[in-house]
Amino acid sequence: MKISLIGKTAMVGGSTSGIGKAIAIALADCGAHVILVARNEEKLKAVQDILDTTHGQQHDHLVVDFSLFEQAKDRIAAFFSGKKVDILVNNTNGPSAGGIREKAAEDYQQAFDLLFQYTVYTTLHALPHMETNQFGRIINVSSMTVKEPQDTLVLSNTMRTALVSWSKSLSRAVAAHQITVNTVLTGYFDTDRLNSLMEIQAGKMQLSFEEVKAKRVDAIPMKRLGKPEEYASLVAFLASDHAAYLTGTAIQLDGGLMTGML
Repeated sequence: MKISLIGKTAMVGGSTSGIGKAIAIALADCGAHVILVARNEEKLKAVQDILDTTHGQQHDHLVVDFSLFEQAKDRIAAFFSGKKVDILVNNTNGPSAGGIREKAAEDYQQAFDLLFQYTVYTTLHALPHMETNQFGRIINVSSMTVKEPQDTLVLSNTMRTALVSWSKSLSRAVAAHQITVNTVLTGYFDTDRLNSLMEIQAGKMQLSFEEVKAKRVDAIPMKRLGKPEEYASLVAFLASDHAAYLTGTAIQLDGGLMTGML
């Protein structure tokens, strides 16, 4: 099966490292024009320089700090005032780790803006073109913690669950326009974000980083961390015509880690 995204424009959030970067590379390899979004322009330019251009793609980037919602709103609105996207990959950095008693009401508001408000705002700006064009792909990068919450990730658990619910409602509202909305529930992938979380866990448990990592890997039935490139392959499929009848789903990508049936 060959995936072709030639002629399509994709916007990929958090695309200077980890999963976001791998997704951007994969979509460009499939022929898409890619708009990279992140807060560090130097890193954005570095990724843009390595994206495939063999199909005449003209890649671009947009500097947005997801944690500054009011500023991010202005930049997203300005972008969509003159440009359009066919594929939107909603991927932001995660909120800080911590449990119920470590977080105040203000922390929940910040996490809400970061994980929910930003995604909703960007998606609503992308929809008019998709509806007119009768084609669109909205793909949300989420977490397995919406199904199996982790005590140390209370902000992520809460806000990502809300976003999955909203995405399901959105999928039904736009389906007649041939727009699909799907969410990927991310397991343990070999990224800087996971390494950071394991460092925090190691400090709290008074264990070495290697011990914490070994415990995580051992819990995964496949006995390894996921590769960002494997994640990107799923997103490329979801962005393609091959997934035209697949919408409203929350797909587990975790090496078999989650134990629930649904």
